[in-house]
Amino acid sequence: MNYNLNSPAHTAQKTSTLAALKKLFRFLEAEQRTLILAFLTIMVSSGLNLTGPVIIGYTIDHFIQHHDYQHTLLFCGLLLLVYMTAFGANYLQARIMGGIGQRMLFTLRNAVFGKLQELPVAFFNQNKTGDLISRINNDTDKVNQFFSQYLLQFVSNIFLMVGAGIFLVSIHPSLGGAALVPAAFLLIFTRLISPWVRRKNAANMKSTGSMSAEVQESLNNFKVIIAFNRRDYFRKRFDQVNKENYATAVGAGMATNLFMPVFGVCAQLAQLIVLTYGIYQVANGNFTVGLLISYLAYVNSFYTPIRQISILWANFQVALAGWDRISQILTLQSDLPVLAGASANGHSHTDTVMEFKDVHFSYPDSKPVLHNVSFQLQRGKTYALVGPTGGGKTTTASLIARLYDPTEGEVMLNGKDIRIYEPAERSGRIGFILQEPFLFTGTIRDNILFGNEQYAAYSNEQLAAVIQEAQLESLLARFEGGLDTKVLTTGDSVSLGQKQLIAFIRAVLRRPDLLILDEATANIDTITEQLLEKILQQLPDTTTRVIIAHRLNTIENADEIFFVNGGEVTRAGSLDHAVNMLLHEKRES
Repeated sequence: MNYNLNSPAHTAQKTSTLAALKKLFRFLEAEQRTLILAFLTIMVSSGLNLTGPVIIGYTIDHFIQHHDYQHTLLFCGLLLLVYMTAFGANYLQARIMGGIGQRMLFTLRNAVFGKLQELPVAFFNQNKTGDLISRINNDTDKVNQFFSQYLLQFVSNIFLMVGAGIFLVSIHPSLGGAALVPAAFLLIFTRLISPWVRRKNAANMKSTGSMSAEVQESLNNFKVIIAFNRRDYFRKRFDQVNKENYATAVGAGMATNLFMPVFGVCAQLAQLIVLTYGIYQVANGNFTVGLLISYLAYVNSFYTPIRQISILWANFQVALAGWDRISQILTLQSDLPVLAGASANGHSHTDTVMEFKDVHFSYPDSKPVLHNVSFQLQRGKTYALVGPTGGGKTTTASLIARLYDPTEGEVMLNGKDIRIYEPAERSGRIGFILQEPFLFTGTIRDNILFGNEQYAAYSNEQLAAVIQEAQLESLLARFEGGLDTKVLTTGDSVSLGQKQLIAFIRAVLRRPDLLILDEATANIDTITEQLLEKILQQLPDTTTRVIIAHRLNTIENADEIFFVNGGEVTRAGSLDHAVNMLLHEKRES
């Protein structure tokens, strides 16, 4: 399956605004009561703001023109009370939506991160870490900003605009119709330009993700950059992505800010129409001065929200562009589903722990790596996979651990299709020690108990006893701080060889049915390698070991050797025969 989120197939998937909103509002289902309260405050605030011009016009016509200052002051106080109440309602709705926005952000980020946990290794191989981080942090925050800061402003302005429009038409239909003509133009303009604004903002978010990915990759490999004195390479790569991000940001900014001047011109045009026609009506005695002032206030109440909506609409397009990138992740489905079928639980009576049946495999958009591969691994034996670099050894091991599924054929674990095993049970039965193991920031204890709930509640003394029972205490003794030794992901606290020892302890403590060692001794000294070999020999008789190695002394005690190359896995027979096959392959290449 193609999981590349930046591929043309994925970036072309754009949902309509209505469909996007329906999916987005699912994250607000738990906030229905709070949203209703927020909308009630909007209606109160909008209604009070719309009564202001009526009070102003009435005061001018009935009190100011007749020099009745007592009633003028009374109505001014009433107007102040109206606006203060509207201010209180606005403050309340801001508080409510701020809470809703933060809870939505929390839920949305949990949903994205939860989905990432469901996706297979292939997804992370096809997407850059920096871009994924940008989607979780930056894009979700764009959505949150709209909901927490802009949504109720948007709805409030809609209420004001509709209410003012009703007042304009009801007071004087012909003048109201003339005042609303520029608004019709704005509606057409907005519908035409919105998709373009959304595309511009999506391109900017994509470039921001690419820049994050480049920075993350360069910083992770900064030691190599220093070692080769290629800071210029780092600067050149960063300058390239930074310029691209600058260009897309300028384009997005121009698109976003285009609404404001167009909406402003239309608002001024509408006021000019009303003022010209209104003065004519006043001169003919059809309009009072107070009514004209109220009318101008309603025109302002109609077009000021429109100008604000122009800004909010641009922010809405930014939020939708962010949601498109988020929903690309949320709509993905793992291509490693657990199949319904016979239960994987229970003791298996077969001596074959792992079997490949006519297995074919290829990575997305690449040539086949394995074709028509069949072999069996017997319980309790040690197997070695040898072959040239790129021959398919690690791919074969990945299929054994079900990091991928074969393109064709079947992989059987304990006589059952490996796809019926739940991930937790499968990972408990199959241990995997990588050539470059990843450790989490914390302590050695945290890392060796990662994914091992059996000993999670054990004290350090109890865990040390378990380690001693598994005859791993000699490995733990290599660390001065024991189980409390600090581990940093930067690698400054422990060496690569020590990381390998921690990964070894972590895998062996799980007591798997099948243990895969992918160049697991490549970064440790000979004495430690001999110690690990001794520990491997003391594993339970039922544990099957699969060793991938280039160093021949690592595989000299293997019960059977497989030669992996050219998409085929063949039995190599003796160690000498395997060496001859490797030498022949080198001469051929």
